[in-house]
Amino acid sequence: MTFLRLLTVALMLICTPVLAAAHGSGQHVLGVVTAIDTVHIEIKTPKGQSVSVRLTDKTQYKSKNIRRPKSPPQVGDRVVVEAEKDAGGLIAKEVHFSDSKPKTTP
Repeated sequence: MTFLRLLTVALMLICTPVLAAAHGSGQHVLGVVTAIDTVHIEIKTPKGQSVSVRLTDKTQYKSKNIRRPKSPPQVGDRVVVEAEKDAGGLIAKEVHFSDSKPKTTP
């Protein structure tokens, strides 16, 4: 039993740097859009925090189940923002979003 625990811990220590490197240096922000303009987006997280993320001309928008795929999200949309940290805060690389209205089933 002790050998199995030792082996498990050794495997976890070996695999941890690989998992961290695969994820990159980015940060994810999950929540609902409370405000948005051309230079920033405000997101209310599930914990109730408000997070501001800067938007640039390089920010990519990816929508799911919305008929407006090229446009940015709107207030009330659910988002997952992939952002990078810099000295001024977070900068959005990609904004994945979907409509906040639940789907209705017939």
